[in-house]
Amino acid sequence: MDSLGPALRALRQASGRTVASVAADAGLSVPYIANLENGRGNPTTGALARLAGALGTELRISFGGGEESAPVPVPPSLVRVRRSERFRRVVDELGADPADVVAALAAVGAVVEAGEQDWWRVLDAMVLIARHPV
Repeated sequence: MDSLGPALRALRQASGRTVASVAADAGLSVPYIANLENGRGNPTTGALARLAGALGTELRISFGGGEESAPVPVPPSLVRVRRSERFRRVVDELGADPADVVAALAAVGAVVEAGEQDWWRVLDAMVLIARHPV
């Protein structure tokens, strides 16, 4: 349960969504989702399934044994990039899932500190590689 809040926030941010838009799609209240993201509350599996659907993913429940790592937090500068039309065009050109691109960039951000211009440089490099594969 300790990783639910950060995982939920990371999924929402990676998809470039606001708490309000996810709440509307899931049929839940904004304070309810905000509390979950902040580690408060005791959600039902039904609420979690609706949240997963609103975020375009599926709910998976496991009991022990797994060593899944917690999602990497999305830096605010990357969230701003994710919300731009330019980002949508780049992702379309790459033929990639926007959430996958954000998750990959966030993993880079966990190793090096990057700002908006840095994210654009990495995305431009990805486009060049996609256009000119070996």
